[in-house]
Amino acid sequence: MTIANGTKIKLKISPCDVNDGIATVNGDPAFEALINPAGYTHSSSIIYAENQALGPGSEKKYSKSKPDKIEFKELVLDGTGVVEGTTGSVRTQIALLRKVAYDYNGSEHEPPVVEVSWGPLLFKARMEALKVNYTLFKPSGEPLRAKMDLTFTAYKSTEEVFREASLESPDLTHLVEVKAGDTLPMLCYQIYKDSSYYLAVARLNQLNNFRQLQPGQLLRFPPLV
Repeated sequence: MTIANGTKIKLKISPCDVNDGIATVNGDPAFEALINPAGYTHSSSIIYAENQALGPGSEKKYSKSKPDKIEFKELVLDGTGVVEGTTGSVRTQIALLRKVAYDYNGSEHEPPVVEVSWGPLLFKARMEALKVNYTLFKPSGEPLRAKMDLTFTAYKSTEEVFREASLESPDLTHLVEVKAGDTLPMLCYQIYKDSSYYLAVARLNQLNNFRQLQPGQLLRFPPLV
C-alpha cells in the first residue's frame, strides 16, 4: 500500500499489552511483511437463536454479534535475498510472527493480543489461524519462500463482552438462584468453566458486595458463546 506522498506502508503485526481491558502496542519487535498482500477480507457475522414456537411465521431472534475477522491469503515470505529489506531466513521470519501473534502466553494463560495495521486498517485482535505453504527450497531442504494464510479475530475485553451480553434477549440468559454456601467465583466456574469472570458478573448484577451473596438472590449470567 502506498499513500499519496509515495511512501510505502507495510503490513505490520505488533505485540500489545492489555491493562484494564485496553490493548496498546508495547514497543517489542513487530512482524512486518516484506511483500504486502494483494488484499484482505474483513467479515462480520450475527448469531440468531431459533424461535421455540412451532408453526409458520416463526422468526429467528437476535442473539449476539460475533467479533469481526480479518483474513489475509497467500502473504509471501522470501529468503532468497531478491526482495528489498529481507531480514533473515524464511524460518526466522515465521518464528518472529509466531512469537508476536501465535505462541501461548504463559503468564496471561492465553494467546497474545496484537495490533494489525496497514494504511487505514487498525485492528486489535488475536490470531485464530496460521497456515504456511512452503514453495521454494535450497538443495538442502531449507525453505527459501513460503506463502501464509492468516486469520485474526477482533479482541474484546471481558468487560466489553459482558457489556454486549447484557443487552441480549433475557431468554438466553442464565437466571440463577443463590443457595447457601454459593460464591460468585464458584457459580462462574459452574456456568462458564472460568471463575475469573466473577467481577464482570458482579458489575452486571450491580452487586455492592459480591462476597456476601444471599440465599434466594437471583443473579443473571449472560451467554458468552
